[in-house]
Amino acid sequence: MSQDDRSTYFHKEWIGMLQPVGLVVEATALVQAQINLDRGTLVDLQQQFKDLVTEEKLPGKPNYQGFRMEGDRFQDLLTQFLHWPTQTIAGLGNNPLPDHCTLYLKDYEEILEPTYGVKDKAGEWVILVKVVPLGWDLDQDEPGSEHKWQATPQQKFERLLREAQQPVGLLFNGTHLRLVYAPRGEASGYLTFPVQAMTEVAGRLILGALEMLLGRNCLLSSRPEQRLTKVLEASRKAQALVSEQLASQVLDALWELLRGFESAAKMVQSPILEKLSQTKDGCRHIYGGLITTLMRLVFLLYAEERDVMPDEEVYNRYYSVLGLYDRLVEDQGTYPDTMDQRYGAWAGLLSLFRLVYEGGGPYEDYLPARHGQLFDPDTYPFLEGRWSNEEPVNHLPQISDGVVFRMLDKLLMLKGDRLSYRALGVEEIGSVYEGIMGFEVEVATGPSLAVRPKDVVVNLEELLATKPADRSKPLKEAGCDLGTGQAAQELKSAKTIADLQAALEKRASHRTLGVLPTGSLYLQPGEERRRSGSHYTPQKLTAPIVETTLQPIFHQLGEHPTAEQILELKVCDLAMGSGAFLVETCRQLADALVKAWEREKTLTPSPFPRTGEGDKNKRGEERWEVPEVVRQKMVEVARQFRKEPTPSEAILWQALRGKKLDGHKFRRQQPIGSFIVDFFCPAERLIVEIDGGIHETQRDLDQQRQELLESLGLRFIRLSSTLVDTNLPLALQTLQTALLS
Repeated sequence: MSQDDRSTYFHKEWIGMLQPVGLVVEATALVQAQINLDRGTLVDLQQQFKDLVTEEKLPGKPNYQGFRMEGDRFQDLLTQFLHWPTQTIAGLGNNPLPDHCTLYLKDYEEILEPTYGVKDKAGEWVILVKVVPLGWDLDQDEPGSEHKWQATPQQKFERLLREAQQPVGLLFNGTHLRLVYAPRGEASGYLTFPVQAMTEVAGRLILGALEMLLGRNCLLSSRPEQRLTKVLEASRKAQALVSEQLASQVLDALWELLRGFESAAKMVQSPILEKLSQTKDGCRHIYGGLITTLMRLVFLLYAEERDVMPDEEVYNRYYSVLGLYDRLVEDQGTYPDTMDQRYGAWAGLLSLFRLVYEGGGPYEDYLPARHGQLFDPDTYPFLEGRWSNEEPVNHLPQISDGVVFRMLDKLLMLKGDRLSYRALGVEEIGSVYEGIMGFEVEVATGPSLAVRPKDVVVNLEELLATKPADRSKPLKEAGCDLGTGQAAQELKSAKTIADLQAALEKRASHRTLGVLPTGSLYLQPGEERRRSGSHYTPQKLTAPIVETTLQPIFHQLGEHPTAEQILELKVCDLAMGSGAFLVETCRQLADALVKAWEREKTLTPSPFPRTGEGDKNKRGEERWEVPEVVRQKMVEVARQFRKEPTPSEAILWQALRGKKLDGHKFRRQQPIGSFIVDFFCPAERLIVEIDGGIHETQRDLDQQRQELLESLGLRFIRLSSTLVDTNLPLALQTLQTALLS
């Protein structure tokens, strides 16, 4: 292993330990800048760090017991551990921060300002530092006045960095140091260094990474390419290359899936694919189904790495895409020669797609139904082996585990490294989609071969029938210019298809795996794609253009546009292309809409508000404030209750779920404040309780609870378990009357 390879490995090791959110720094950018982590100094470095921390409980957080750093100790970290020159730190001593580092939010009458800032010798700002009160959660809304911007310390700091046009910042709360990168017009990212972890033996590597990135040598290096700001910029450029490579590999996966369906159709002599391929509409249908499959997988990989999908054993073992890939990797190592004779992975993916579409799980909120066209099984029924959406699923396509493994491998591995979908932004996912757009599924009418660089498939029989002197013309039209060398001469003198194949050997694309036989399906790039290729405009270009375009529109709406005015705006991109400008427009309009909601005090709260979110305008169930630890416990208990309903609750839930009762949506075992109610209809603010023997023995307590909930504007109805068990229609009629009253 070369020195660069070793350095790359070490960098990837600590980056993986920290699990960055968004893109901050890439291992390849660090290696190219010759910034290395000295593992030999880590023991001494950790001892220096331990001298700066204390082990105490946090005020207001009795369950936290660990190391923390506060007050003068943090200044010592900056000046003695990271060796920042004192004279370069604005905000320290008699060196004040300049006015341009302060941001006044007029709408909220709030000032955002850093605690410190660092300049280099040329007077350029290199980093801003913000210290928040000890123990504040960096990702929870700051406690404070209702008139202030209700946002997290992270969100406020990002806003400050962007407005100050200083993309690099350090956010600190006594227990966590967070390196934030928020360049203007681009998605932000951050790395969080836990103080507690950096005092442990296992955390020495991330402590070394902290000193390497934020130490004087990197922050204020005399070599521009080794400056932290330049390394972070280079990391973004490296990520752009990653997006391009990923888009190319996703196209490989598209070819792999097409070949998989062909093989499956031949194996069982299924006529579905052959029937579809006989018409242009049918070919477009095949292409749409293939693209939809890949975008479903990209969606799920992103969701799983963002912890949106269930994180428990049943899902991870039987449904997870990442879990499936890990099992297939193991199978590939154990059964490398028989992967294309093994089946089951495709059926697992189809089950997952249906689960996402229809929802399911042991309780209501396990995985709610998503619906939508992307996962609709009836949009492309051939994926399930059906000719039409009226047919039941009888025989799934025999897509081999080898095909699924190679397809997922293209989506998840990049030059031997596991790709993190967590770090991909909307635009980067858009570039992946753009990379597989503009193709058409066609049927080979003769032996055919794809040629580089555009991967255009040419019919070798037709090429052989062309006059020798004119054979280069269709190749040039396909973007493959052989010039005047030996290959061009061999092309002219070719007498057989084998001769043509030999002449084009060096220009043949890997995507057709040799010559395609007659009747094979292939992906042909359309005319527009051949001319311009694929391109997705990055956010750093779309953001300033959209901002400039929207400025006069917002100006016409007045100084403080209302939410209603913003929602009435109509945006049309006549030359939409990839849609990047519309994505950025939605982003900026959404920001303006949230500001309007906050001004008007109409921002829709979460179902389970945290402490500090209460508001006199909110409905009863929304303004009951409880400590976060209590809220989390109530959610856990409610989930357990959903798993173990009483017989009466199970009967009534079957009659209520899915808006079966006059279109009303009910939740079951709903936490409200420090109580859990049996059923709750949010739209009508109606609580439904089933009374059994246990309620009779504590009637007084139940009455007190009911009075308290009713004082918050909620309504109550009680149904006896006997009525539900023996006369469900009458119970539902009673409930309908309560809903109408």
